[in-house]
Amino acid sequence: MERKSAIHYGWHIVWTGTFCIFACLGLGRFALGMILPAMGKSLHLSYSQMGLVGTVNFAGYLIAVLFCGALVDRLGYRRLIAMALAAIGLTMISIGRSSSFAVILICYTITGMGSGAANVPMMGLVSQWFAKSHRGQAAGFVVIGSGFAILLSGWLVPFLNHLGGAEGWRLSWQVLGGIILLVAGLCLIMLRNSPQEKNLLPLGEIRKDAAEVLTENKISIRLRDIVQLGGLYFLFGYTYVIYATFIVTALIQEHGFSEAEAGSFWSLVGGLSLLSGPVFGTLSDRIGRKYTLAIVFTIQTMAYLLVSRPLSTPFLYLSIGCFGVVAWSIPSIMAALAGDYAGPRMAARIFGLITFIFALGQIAGPSVAGLLAEKTLSFGSSFFMAACFTAIGVALALSLRAPAK
Repeated sequence: MERKSAIHYGWHIVWTGTFCIFACLGLGRFALGMILPAMGKSLHLSYSQMGLVGTVNFAGYLIAVLFCGALVDRLGYRRLIAMALAAIGLTMISIGRSSSFAVILICYTITGMGSGAANVPMMGLVSQWFAKSHRGQAAGFVVIGSGFAILLSGWLVPFLNHLGGAEGWRLSWQVLGGIILLVAGLCLIMLRNSPQEKNLLPLGEIRKDAAEVLTENKISIRLRDIVQLGGLYFLFGYTYVIYATFIVTALIQEHGFSEAEAGSFWSLVGGLSLLSGPVFGTLSDRIGRKYTLAIVFTIQTMAYLLVSRPLSTPFLYLSIGCFGVVAWSIPSIMAALAGDYAGPRMAARIFGLITFIFALGQIAGPSVAGLLAEKTLSFGSSFFMAACFTAIGVALALSLRAPAK
């Protein structure tokens, strides 16, 4: 038997998981917006072609999340996450070396598949290592990896683009891909599929007798639960992406901000988002997931309402603050809820399913909001629509049933 450390190994899973999300989502997806303008100029891509690069990544992500549960059963969490990260790193390096638009599309589709195949199992792994009493806090720390990546890419990509000159975007792809390969190696070394591999119990769990273990393994999630969880995650995906997509444009075109001022506003989101997962994930462990979700959706409703009206600058700061402070909270709570309802063994499958529904919301939100803005000649109507949807999220969250003990 291994000598037990004063620090439960579950916390090593958490900090490693933070690096995983930093790599698979933060660098694999969110850094694209920083690289795309220079790449599009160098390769003479049209706006539609540049948009297609992002679309194929999202399509790959959607495909992967549907199969994550089966892949976890076959490969285990550790191998699947490491392999997925390696695929992201290698394809990003390949993009940096390619001048063929078709090859870039193929590579970035695989990058998207790798992002889904790393993110969903990583969040499912949290349920293996943490009991219900600690699950929200642990998931909250894991999801802030995206915030760190946004902060890093915000200064690293412009530096690399400048360092490499006209073809600096190639250096950016390759350096980010290399970082992701290092994270893949870290995950292969540090991650473990279950506490049993370290002769431990999940953190916060007391030892059960055989009858209790058998009962736990029979836990099954109801169809109503899946519909509600999927609906909540859809509402989050539909609304937050409207704000993230159009807030900077709205600040410049409708509120008279310069690009630098709008960029400074948006940078607040990255900083505040580092608090969102740990704070609200921990709160969900204390007062319950449904009440915490209701609080988060209420704060988001305030953020969207404040920017939907022609208010003064302090109210815009308040809107940004409300959005940033809860930015990554819902993914952490949804990951914890998947484990609460379905049990650790089924958590990755259920989280993969509701993540697919969440992704559909991300696709629909900007399209509908853009059409609405064109008709009304203002983004205010789009933000008001988002506020209405998050208000529905408050009611839906409060109607969640308590998971089985």
